[in-house]
Amino acid sequence: MATKEELIRISSQVRRDIIRMVTASQSGHPGGSLGSADVLTALYFHVMKHDPKTWTRSCKGQDAFILSAGHLAPVLYSVLARAGYFPVSELGTLRAFGSRLQGHPSVEKGLPGIVQASGSLGQGLSCAAGIALGKRLDSEDNFVYVHCGDGESEEGQIWEAAMWADHEKLDNLIASTDWNGQQIDGPTEQVAGIENLEGKWKAFGWNVLVADGHDFDAILAAYAAAKANRGSGKPTMILFRSVMGRGVDFMAGTHKWHGKAPSVQQCEEALSQLEETLGDYQEE
Repeated sequence: MATKEELIRISSQVRRDIIRMVTASQSGHPGGSLGSADVLTALYFHVMKHDPKTWTRSCKGQDAFILSAGHLAPVLYSVLARAGYFPVSELGTLRAFGSRLQGHPSVEKGLPGIVQASGSLGQGLSCAAGIALGKRLDSEDNFVYVHCGDGESEEGQIWEAAMWADHEKLDNLIASTDWNGQQIDGPTEQVAGIENLEGKWKAFGWNVLVADGHDFDAILAAYAAAKANRGSGKPTMILFRSVMGRGVDFMAGTHKWHGKAPSVQQCEEALSQLEETLGDYQEE
């Protein structure tokens, strides 16, 4: 279980991985990946009970994680590699022809750590809810975690899953939302007005927490509170206030880097702002 200081170091390296991966492939989604780096680092290196050496897609006897906002694949790939699921060197194959690191998480090529393919926005929460019910039926005491986007939350399937999870009293389901207020077409409030997510999730019967998605004390406290909610009969949604493009000044706070790859020069500028802490992978 990583300390706060270790989490800070890991998340810096994860952000470097994201920038380098997307630059090399000249394709991908750096903005939201950078914004979710702290949350996923906390999950895989402190919060979740998991073991890459014994992991299987069934997640039998382990916590499970699904990335519902599948376009944030770069951050998931980096965290999985740094946690030991596959070689760090493989990060250099993002979106390459035949790579296991496809543009959205896929199970086709058997990449370790990927429970469910995701990319069609809105589906991940439904999958996670199903897995949570399965674990309860199997009398497992593990949790199921799922990470969603606020733009993704405009999808109707998110709210169908929300109703069903409440109906089934899935208090072993812990969802989170990257609440950065940005999506590919601009600010969420200008696209579909999804704001007041806290009130919406409460209305759907969920236990709702709001936390700073870049403060590890706040992130860990939120997950501790979510775990403590078990036994209430309510699933939990943690709304993490975050900044798209966090860590790189010219990417931060704008939708313009939602799905845009930096140039080599921009990559170098971004890397100059991020500390190398675990060692960069070598380009293939």
